[in-house]
Amino acid sequence: MTDLTKLKISEARDALRKGDVTSVELTEACLSAIDKADALGAFVHKTPEVAVEQAKTADDRIKSGDAPDLCGIPLGIKDLFCTKGVPSQAASAILNGFKPEYESTVTSQLFDAGAVMLGKLNMDEFAMGSSNETSTYGNAINPWRRGNDDTALTPGGSSGGSASAVAADLCLAATGTDTGGSIRQPAAFTGITGIKPTYGRCSRWGIVAFASSLDQAGPMTKDVRDAAIMLEAMCGHDPKDSTSADLAVPNFEAMLTGDIKGKTIGIPREYRMDGMPDEIETLWSEGRRMLEDAGAVIKDISLKHTKYALPAYYVIAPAEASSNLARYDGVRYGHRAKLAQGDGITEMYEKTRAEGFGSEVQRRVMVGTYVLSAGFYDAYYNRARKVRTLIKKDFEDVFAQGVDAILTPATPSSAFELGKEHTDPVEMYLNDVFTVTVNLAGLPGISVPTGLDSQGLPLGLQLIGRPWEEGDLLNTAYALEQAAGFVAKPSQWW
Repeated sequence: MTDLTKLKISEARDALRKGDVTSVELTEACLSAIDKADALGAFVHKTPEVAVEQAKTADDRIKSGDAPDLCGIPLGIKDLFCTKGVPSQAASAILNGFKPEYESTVTSQLFDAGAVMLGKLNMDEFAMGSSNETSTYGNAINPWRRGNDDTALTPGGSSGGSASAVAADLCLAATGTDTGGSIRQPAAFTGITGIKPTYGRCSRWGIVAFASSLDQAGPMTKDVRDAAIMLEAMCGHDPKDSTSADLAVPNFEAMLTGDIKGKTIGIPREYRMDGMPDEIETLWSEGRRMLEDAGAVIKDISLKHTKYALPAYYVIAPAEASSNLARYDGVRYGHRAKLAQGDGITEMYEKTRAEGFGSEVQRRVMVGTYVLSAGFYDAYYNRARKVRTLIKKDFEDVFAQGVDAILTPATPSSAFELGKEHTDPVEMYLNDVFTVTVNLAGLPGISVPTGLDSQGLPLGLQLIGRPWEEGDLLNTAYALEQAAGFVAKPSQWW
């Protein structure tokens, strides 16, 4: 077989079982592609020895007939997931040299299913960012280009390395995490599929925390079927995580019928905002038409507290971050600053955190500390929590009216230039508001590539589903994917 790295999970699974290819061959093809793609900055810790050993074990398992769907499939792992004996830095200098003695629950489940780890993937520092420009490793680069323009574009953030690696066919799929859109936005920017499951579906144990009530792991894949296959392996109850849901995990792939006749799809009027580019409006209208043609009933809905989502998010997330990041003090692990004679414990804390944290992390920690301080707790943090409850109720009311899924844009534009200063606040506002509401409400959301803009860059649409009904959401996304017929790939320049 040729072009092994271009295989989807479902295709590779079938080829492995037929004996058309081995996991070792598939893994070595990916490792070769990774070595040729350093210009993308996607893989930051390569693990070829681990990968080949896991692939050999997977081949033996496949021959014995004991092979789950992911057995032998080469994956990339976001640097936020702790992987035993392998650097896990959350793209931060403060965790330089940290190699965990334990494995995150999600990666444990993937490896138990026979998946192969090719290495760790770039990301924004502590998952704080939307463009993968805050990483201690340097920028991850989008494999897509605007026509003949060589300008480097963002792959999105914080899971930018994961998105870039999957879009460039360096791995068959990758793990991501989503706190305010960090799976869905980069998926849209790179023409791949990314799903954030319901909060509690995937264990957070062993994933470096940003904002604990918002963080959720999910798969980033080449299509919806692959997302269903990988998500099933990542989900499940974990007693080590108090927020993990003790619910049965269905066979998501078996639910992909493409039949959405009679399903009600909501179109929220609050997501149609001033300053929205015509291309996004057209894409959204086209998505609505495609779902209607597939037999869905389209219904205009209202999510009236949407306009308060961003302010609430940027109070709650930094507040939780300031608490979570207090543990990085140079005492137990990671970076410790060199001290001058006479320096005490306070100076060590100050110097270590000043050297270890990047400017964006420092900014969010300071904002979070401020809104949690005694004089401002009620004015900011408690008020944001109340707004969050109202946003969640908006969704509950809409679902109670019979809406099965909600269709929105995923981003307000295609991928933008790395290093570009955004002077238009509306653009960045729209970029965030399409995704943060889903995290505030704890709902599942998926980004599906559905078209190209006038410069040949991918655009995605987002579907938001009912809590715990990822199977139904994936099936609706599958119908949208089939109707859109998106097959474009970036031209290889790296």
